[in-house]
Amino acid sequence: MTVTNISTEGVKYAGSKMKIIPCIVEIISDLHDVRNILDGFSGTTRVSQAFAQLGYNTTSNDISAWSEVFGHCYLISDKPDAFYQEYLDHLNHLKGYNGWFSKNYGLTELKKPFQLKNLQKLDAIRKEIDRFDISFTDKCVLLTSLLNALNAVDNTLGHYVAYLSKWSPRSFKQLELILPKRFSKTGNNEVIRDDIFDTIAKRDFDFVYYDPPYGSNNEKMPPSRVRYASYYHFWTTVILNDQPDLFGKSNRREDSRDKVACSIFEEFRKNENGHFIAMEALHKLIKETRSKYILLSYSSGGRATKQELSDIMNDSGKILKAIEIDYKKNVMGNMRWTNEWINSDGKYHEYLFLMEKK
Repeated sequence: MTVTNISTEGVKYAGSKMKIIPCIVEIISDLHDVRNILDGFSGTTRVSQAFAQLGYNTTSNDISAWSEVFGHCYLISDKPDAFYQEYLDHLNHLKGYNGWFSKNYGLTELKKPFQLKNLQKLDAIRKEIDRFDISFTDKCVLLTSLLNALNAVDNTLGHYVAYLSKWSPRSFKQLELILPKRFSKTGNNEVIRDDIFDTIAKRDFDFVYYDPPYGSNNEKMPPSRVRYASYYHFWTTVILNDQPDLFGKSNRREDSRDKVACSIFEEFRKNENGHFIAMEALHKLIKETRSKYILLSYSSGGRATKQELSDIMNDSGKILKAIEIDYKKNVMGNMRWTNEWINSDGKYHEYLFLMEKK
C-alpha cells in the first residue's frame, strides 16, 4: 500500500500526529525486516490506523479509556457497515432529554463545551448504547461515532479545560452519528489499555513508535499545569458514563486533577540527583523496550535538547536517522546536530529519531 492510499480518522487532539504520518510511513517503508509494531502512546490511534492499513501486525497501547475505544473501532471491529448503521440510525432518532451531561454542562452559568440541544441528545444516546446487548468491540464503533459527532459540534479549541466564551459556528449544528471510516485489515492487531512499562515488559516487537506526552521546556511552568489526561476528561466521562464528581470552572473529573493524572513523561521536576524525571523515564523506556527499531517523536517544545535525546538513544543502540519537520513549510529534512534545538528562532518543529537497538 502506498502512502497516498492511507486515510486516518480522529478527533481534534493537541498531540495529533496526522500531519507527520507520511513521514513516519516513509521511514518505516525503508525497513524490510518489520512485521510486528507497537504504537506505545496511541492517543486517537491515527498512527496505529496507518500501520494497520499498511498490513503490519499492529499493537495499539494507551492508558486512556477513549484511546482503547478508538483502537477497537478501527483496528479490531470486523462486522459489516450495515450492522452498525442500523444501530446508528436508531440512536439518531432518539429524543434528547435533560440527563447528567445536560445538567452538568448545559444547565449551568459556566461556559459550556456544547449547546444544550446536543447535550440532551448525548444523554439519550449514551444511555441507549449501554442498553444494547452487543460486544465491547461493537459498542466501541458506536462510541467512536459519538465522539466524532461531538467533535463536530463542540465549543472548544480542541480540549476541555476551557470553553469558548462565544458560541462557535459549528456548535449550532445538530449532533448526528456517522459511521466511522473503518478499513479492511490484513494484519493481526491488538489493543491494550495499560501503562507502557507493563506493556513492553510482556512483549517483543520489530518496530516501536513512541510519542510520549513530554514535559515543557518552560522553566517557569508551574507545578499545577494541566496534563493531557485532564485535557480530555470529557471524552473519558462519555466513554465510562460513570457520572463522576466534578470540580472547577470547566467541570473536570475529580480524577483528572493535576497531581492525580500526571504522566511521568510530563514531569518537569528534577530528582534528588538533579536529573529531569521525565528524561530518566524516557531513558528507562528505551532501554527496556525489546524491539529492533524504535522511532521517537519529539517536539522542540519538549524538555530535552537534541543532545540529551542522542545520549539517551545511543546508550541503547545507534541513531540511524534524525529528521526535522517544519509544519509551515511542510518539508522534511536531515537535521544538523548541535547541543540545542535547530530552531533558535522559537518556531515549533517536530523531530523523528530512528534508532536500532543493540
